[in-house]
Amino acid sequence: ESSPPLRNEAAVRVLRGRMKGIQGHCNSCYMDAALFSLFSCTSVLDSMLFMPFPRCDRNVQGILRDEIVNPLRRTGFVRASSVMHLREQLTDKGQCSSFTNAEKDPEEFLNLIMQQILGIEPLLKLQSGGQKEQECYCYQIFMDKQEDLVVPDVQQLVERSFLSSDLKLVEIPSCFIIQMPRFGKEYKMFSKIIPSLELDITDLLLDSPRECCLCGDVATLECS
Repeated sequence: ESSPPLRNEAAVRVLRGRMKGIQGHCNSCYMDAALFSLFSCTSVLDSMLFMPFPRCDRNVQGILRDEIVNPLRRTGFVRASSVMHLREQLTDKGQCSSFTNAEKDPEEFLNLIMQQILGIEPLLKLQSGGQKEQECYCYQIFMDKQEDLVVPDVQQLVERSFLSSDLKLVEIPSCFIIQMPRFGKEYKMFSKIIPSLELDITDLLLDSPRECCLCGDVATLECS
């Protein structure tokens, strides 16, 4: 049986408290956080759990669905042994022996499981400065330190990151996975980031009709 994602009061009731979430073990934090974000309270990527993609590894898909996502949604808790089972399979499929003990970049994990193991089409199409469009599964925010941003929200970070990299979304993505700026133990760019419950991508879309800020007609020029 498949459990639906948690919503509203149910999410608070099931996920809040001690011994909730995904149990960490042996540098699994990057994977635990990614899996929790992708599946606990949203069904956008549930195709990863059920769809028979052409190159899909059904064994890995079954572990992801039955040992991680369903328990998380049912009881709010996933044992570290379940995540280790997935990590062992990723080690076998990805020809990388360190998936069971080393910390990885979340993007590396997502690319491996989405592209190589499940065979999902890329979720994002990006274009930089009029060059050839690029396809990817998630977007990592890169930006320089800006003094006027003390406690930013996700909307501000995405907009400024796209602006600094001269990026545009070629089309509206079915799912927009965003990786926040990462930090080491010695340095943090922001002490906190406020989640934006909605994301306005109007200004991030390539060739999207927008209103002129002066006359109100359809804009023909864009000033960065």
